Amino acid sequence: DKIETIAKRIYRADEVLADAKIRTQLRDWEAAGYGHLPVCMAKTQYSFTTDPNRRGAPTGHSVPVREVRLSAGAGFVVVVCGEIMTMPGLPRTPSAENIRLNSDGQIEGLF
Repeated sequence: DKIETIAKRIYRADEVLADAKIRTQLRDWEAAGYGHLPVCMAKTQYSFTTDPNRRGAPTGHSVPVREVRLSAGAGFVVVVCGEIMTMPGLPRTPSAENIRLNSDGQIEGLF
């Protein structure tokens, strides 16, 4: 209900698309006592939709839920929508892939 409220009232969506596995996971968490936790929606910042190319606040769209994550210690449920990286600021290729020892035993690739 919280996810649908956010999608419809704030993002002006017509519906939330979540497969049976995600809906079951949410029901299980609610039954386990996590239903009171707030929801954090992870999606593009460029649009109320999950499509970064649809700028602004269009209406009449769907919000696809890719996965949900329980952050019980932090006290919230993360709802991952559309194609988004959830670790902002990190490159697609980790810098660690460029770190190595050269033939003299010295470290190369650190910045």
